[in-house]
Amino acid sequence: MYSKRVIVCLDVRDGLVTKGVRFKGNVDIGDPVVMARQYYDAGVDELVFYDITASAEGRRIMIDVVEKVAEQVFVPFSVGGGIGTVDDMRAVLLAGAEKVSVNSLAVRNPASISDGAARFGNQCIVLGMDAAADAAMPSGYRVYVRGGRTATELDALAWAQEAVSRGAGEIVVNSIDADGTRDGYDCTLTRMISDAVSVPVVASGGAGSPEHLREVLEEGHADAALVASMVHYGDYTIPAIKEELAEAGVPVRRRYR
Repeated sequence: MYSKRVIVCLDVRDGLVTKGVRFKGNVDIGDPVVMARQYYDAGVDELVFYDITASAEGRRIMIDVVEKVAEQVFVPFSVGGGIGTVDDMRAVLLAGAEKVSVNSLAVRNPASISDGAARFGNQCIVLGMDAAADAAMPSGYRVYVRGGRTATELDALAWAQEAVSRGAGEIVVNSIDADGTRDGYDCTLTRMISDAVSVPVVASGGAGSPEHLREVLEEGHADAALVASMVHYGDYTIPAIKEELAEAGVPVRRRYR
């Protein structure tokens, strides 16, 4: 049985890790380079770095910060935010990332998924999807872009399937409704996407306890769970989360430095 992954998300704004609730009221927490190293030493399976205001501000991602983080960690490292072209994807990969997460770009230009996959391989292209419940959509969920600020006419399920058909090798499904609440993931959304696509799905938004991770990994059929607030604020450590998951029968990698 494949091990389930625990991934830490570093949302970065103005060079600092920040966290809010449902994409609002963000509070700055610390230096992404220092925090990335701490999580790596603690045994995290992967890291995700999101420049959360790059797309909304119409600027490129902070490549210098990406390079500094990449120098400190030796686990898979995904980068998103401000990716506007395939050349931007290349720059991020050359800066040390293993994966590129596309969200607004993919919606604006779906062919960018295919172009990126053709140049760098499917395993490098991650679809970042921000979705919120909306009864007007066929699946019950609507896709948003620009850091959750702008609604689209895309249905979450249909968009996930299209992205995979175009070459996305992984999908990070972020529930806007659950983001930062620490009340648990949206297992319905995650399971719907996981069961409909052939690539790994990462659950994002709402982690508050190891039990929430167990629920989304088992009942939500996710391949990995992304955490932020619950570790950023010191409520749990990566080893503690993995220990509880292992005790609950969830297969996880336990690597401590």
